[in-house]
Amino acid sequence: MSQLTRRFGPHGAKDLWDVPVRGIDRMLFLARTSGVECDLQKQDSLYLGKGSGGVKAVRAEYESRRRLGYESQAYYGADLRSVIGSIGYTAGVRYRDTYGIDGLKYAQGIKGMLLDGGMGLYESSKVIGFSGHTAKTHMGSVTADQVIFCADKLEPELSPYSWNVYHEQTFLSITEPLSPAEQESMFPEGPFQCWDSDLIYSYYRLTGSRRLLLGGGSLFTTYAKNDSETSRVIDRVIGGFRRMFPTLAGVRFIQFWMGRIDMTRDLLPTVLKEPGSPWIHRVLGCVGLPWATFCGDFAARQVLAEKETGDEKYYSYFNANRKFLVPLWLEKAIGKRLAFPINNAWAKYYQKDLKQTLSGD
Repeated sequence: MSQLTRRFGPHGAKDLWDVPVRGIDRMLFLARTSGVECDLQKQDSLYLGKGSGGVKAVRAEYESRRRLGYESQAYYGADLRSVIGSIGYTAGVRYRDTYGIDGLKYAQGIKGMLLDGGMGLYESSKVIGFSGHTAKTHMGSVTADQVIFCADKLEPELSPYSWNVYHEQTFLSITEPLSPAEQESMFPEGPFQCWDSDLIYSYYRLTGSRRLLLGGGSLFTTYAKNDSETSRVIDRVIGGFRRMFPTLAGVRFIQFWMGRIDMTRDLLPTVLKEPGSPWIHRVLGCVGLPWATFCGDFAARQVLAEKETGDEKYYSYFNANRKFLVPLWLEKAIGKRLAFPINNAWAKYYQKDLKQTLSGD
């Protein structure tokens, strides 16, 4: 919230904070009304500061939320130990109405709802070309009045906006089930979903079976062009976690995965109707399920003429021509691997875009 307020002003920050909130509401509605078993866990969020810079970040976050009327609670020093059993954090801010979910089970459940409702789904049908109203695959083609591209890592032949997105590599590991004593030592007041104030941050939460999910990466591999498939990165993340939680030194991590998350230069999605071809809608670079859920629903409502009053403003916030420190022409010269982390850090810590956003330029 503090970063959104600096960049877009208080009104813009509230507009943008509403995006994941509405995404969460949509996911909760679908999960609960469909009966999908997706390990839905109500867990407050806890943003944790490290060092003196972390105290400053937490204080800015708490003050931004307080000024805009959002409920939160700040912890400093010894008070923080009452909610998180770590020796390494210096401050934290807590807020409510957030959840953990098994994303794969949720997606499979929604797929089942669509099939039951008569929707046609064609998995493993790679689109190899697109023109006009027609998407072409290796075995045939599909023509439609309206086309929505909601996909990661689109190739240039499928999207003129492929330069607007890149990827982050992230690693995720899971433990054996924690004992009740281990869970209480980590979360004295009950489970949170947590992340820290580092640029390449670590994040963790408990599943319904008391297994700990821990994710993170490294500056050297996060923006790398080629995937790093060894355990070296996640081993360093786990080592850092053990130092922060010495009482959990004996907990065993039993498996890890690596994958790519699509991203834009500032981690906000790009959503647009293609100029000159208004029947083509694109949703690109969504980081996180709530953002993706809102943006997919937003695009569908534009197609179905079920627009909600005021939603047109998101075409301005998420337009494809947002300005950044490293412009597109220079990015093409130095490459995405260098340009994206520079722009990401600039947008996170310094950028101010109030006039640009409100004018829609």
